[in-house]
Amino acid sequence: MPVIQHVDYKPPILFRNNHLNTIYPFLFRNGIVPDYKRKRFDTGDGDFIDLDTIFNSNNKLAILCHGLEGSSDSQYMRFTSQLLSENGWDVIAMNHRSCSGEMNRKIQMYHSGFTDDLHEVISTYEKDYEEVILAGFSLGGNMILKYTNDGLFTLSPILTKVAAVSVPCDLAGCSEAISHWSNKVYDVRFLKTLLEKMVKKHEQFPDVVKKSDIEKVKTLKDFDEYFTGPLHGFSGAQEYYDRCNSLQFLGNVRIPTLLINAQDDPFLSQESLPFEIANDSENLFFLSPKHGGHVGFSSWSKSYYWHERKILEFVNEQVSFSI
Repeated sequence: MPVIQHVDYKPPILFRNNHLNTIYPFLFRNGIVPDYKRKRFDTGDGDFIDLDTIFNSNNKLAILCHGLEGSSDSQYMRFTSQLLSENGWDVIAMNHRSCSGEMNRKIQMYHSGFTDDLHEVISTYEKDYEEVILAGFSLGGNMILKYTNDGLFTLSPILTKVAAVSVPCDLAGCSEAISHWSNKVYDVRFLKTLLEKMVKKHEQFPDVVKKSDIEKVKTLKDFDEYFTGPLHGFSGAQEYYDRCNSLQFLGNVRIPTLLINAQDDPFLSQESLPFEIANDSENLFFLSPKHGGHVGFSSWSKSYYWHERKILEFVNEQVSFSI
């Protein structure tokens, strides 16, 4: 029954506001710039992704996946990459298609269930290591939970741990949550960059990406209806949510997996707090603090935030979690 009852994230009073806890790291968290080395990775379908790497000849590899419209430069990716690097791990911080500062070649970009590139990266690099772990944040968390549990790919025998933070396991419910008036600032921010990308896609593929459809998009669900779904082989938003949500696969967890979702995360539906599934699982370790926001878990006094230290503890087995 791996629901972890003892949760030791106790934020200062200000960070008990879920929006402040979410926004503060994005706006103000600085100080760590990993010594990334960029590598262009050509994918099997003729496209590319950019990988930012920290290779120090370790025998263990951590592969990190960012959230919606993030990148390897997102603060949670930088800090987690550096922390793992300091503790014996080589690191690959993936940039999903279109997220490295250069538009990808194909009409398809990335989405919560697009795991082909992740599988190719693991398959390419696993031969150089004795152990591989995955860490994903928000959309990237859903991606790695789906990848390791949906049965579509044969997993590497050296893939030993999975850690996912602030995961919209229930994509449909989370789409509704983020469109709520109280989350408008996030909705607007995501749509700004997504629609800018669609303008570029229109220039690349004018017969497929229509300006008239771009003008119809007012919410993230609209974006999924007109673009994420159809451009990636789904009929629309609902089929995309139905087929790609990781919630339906969490009963299949076989690799030890840490899921950290805050109860006050403004992006998440109640269904994204899978207490019952974790209670029935031997391998899904679920940490659900009362506070934390969305990939927040902020702190005034510590260089590394609570969730980053929990990821390190989990993958290095430095502590015994209290269950």
